[in-house]
Amino acid sequence: MSANPIVAILGTTGVGKSNLAVELALHLTKSARASGWHGARVINADSMQVYSGMDIITNKIPMTERQGIEHLLMGFKKPGEQYTVGQWVDETLKLIEDTHKQRKIPIIVGGTSYWIQHLIFPNRLASRMHAQPRELSTQLQANIASLPQDLLEVYNNLPERPPSASTEPEAASRLHALLHHLDAEVAQRWHWKDTRKVSRSLEIMKETGRLPSEIIVHQSQSQDAGAPRFESLCFWLYADLSVLEQRLNERVDSMVQRGLLQEIQALQDLSKISETSSSDGLAESQRQVDYTLGIYQAIGYREFSRYLSISAPTSRDYGEAVERMKISTRQYAKRQISWMRNKFLPAVYGSKTASTRWLTPLYLLDATNLDDRWKSGVLIPAITVTEDFLAGNELVDPTSMSETAKQVLANPNIDTSPSVVLTCRKKIVCDMCTLKEGQPFMVEEGREWEAHTRSRAHRRRAKEAYSHTAPSQ
Repeated sequence: MSANPIVAILGTTGVGKSNLAVELALHLTKSARASGWHGARVINADSMQVYSGMDIITNKIPMTERQGIEHLLMGFKKPGEQYTVGQWVDETLKLIEDTHKQRKIPIIVGGTSYWIQHLIFPNRLASRMHAQPRELSTQLQANIASLPQDLLEVYNNLPERPPSASTEPEAASRLHALLHHLDAEVAQRWHWKDTRKVSRSLEIMKETGRLPSEIIVHQSQSQDAGAPRFESLCFWLYADLSVLEQRLNERVDSMVQRGLLQEIQALQDLSKISETSSSDGLAESQRQVDYTLGIYQAIGYREFSRYLSISAPTSRDYGEAVERMKISTRQYAKRQISWMRNKFLPAVYGSKTASTRWLTPLYLLDATNLDDRWKSGVLIPAITVTEDFLAGNELVDPTSMSETAKQVLANPNIDTSPSVVLTCRKKIVCDMCTLKEGQPFMVEEGREWEAHTRSRAHRRRAKEAYSHTAPSQ
């Protein structure tokens, strides 16, 4: 029997993660085959569902559908508060310990796979590597010594809160320039407008005395970097994108019908109250909501903000807002799948033994269809594997569950080397589309860059640049 087991349910939005968690918890509560465990508790791992209220925009499972199963870390933060992965991991570890003491199984559920990955696989958070500041590494010392005076002043006086790129573009640009001078490999991963990540990278240097790129290399070489923290069983609910995208479009329509706009209006009112009480001296018209902070990151808020700010919106304005939300939701689902393929799955493979035994078994369950095939394709396999896992029985090969599982999971040649980690999601500067010095137009390498080069705006600027440089006949 597993000593300290946890079950994690991951996947994109709209695949039924919460429903599976409740059904699995109910089964563990009622079943006598649970090897001495007396039920389960669900621990939320969705970065937006930690906020109170706003149940529609964050897609919280309604109380009526929880069927008496306890849901933890859900709806307990104020909308404007920031909540980090480190805070969530700390609180989740305490809840897991308490849940095990109650002889219950923790079921970790959410679409923020980044959080679950750091929970299962420790020693990945740079800020946790050293509790106390250390002496600066030789490389960081040399890079600081080479800083221009203006950037050295920025380094010595990092802002308490990341500046907003929309209202303070010059400050945001300077932060990114500082990071680029100190650690170009990490800087190329972040857009200069993503001031929260840029600031965090700089804070890590001060906290650890090392470059973030040095830490990534160290983590990859550490003998215990791949070892899981718990005996973990993971279920990846997967749906074919062609079917999922239509389902997500319908979900957005349903959210609007259930009162999404009223929730967004309430959020806007909260942000105005916060601005009015601010002591920064700026007029309300000079401030803009920071869409990277708290619940304001939730899909729907940005997309409908303009529509709700128009004094006399038209049906066309409404339709455009709905379509923007549908596009953002579909794009988010694609990013979730990308993270599972390129980040979580490599971490799982990295925890295999030499005999290829899965130390952290990951089962892909095909949730493309949520009709009567849900029970046979998702629920029953999840229950069967969970029972064997808790009983300490030998588990079936995850790649044998379905043809989809075989195709997605059977990829032992995933490269997790530091060079790959440091260059993934690399940002490319398009000089042709950069309109203001110090504020480069940046696009992610790969498909996004290819799409950008085919865009009408880029092709127009390329044509104009060619006409200015081409020799006259």
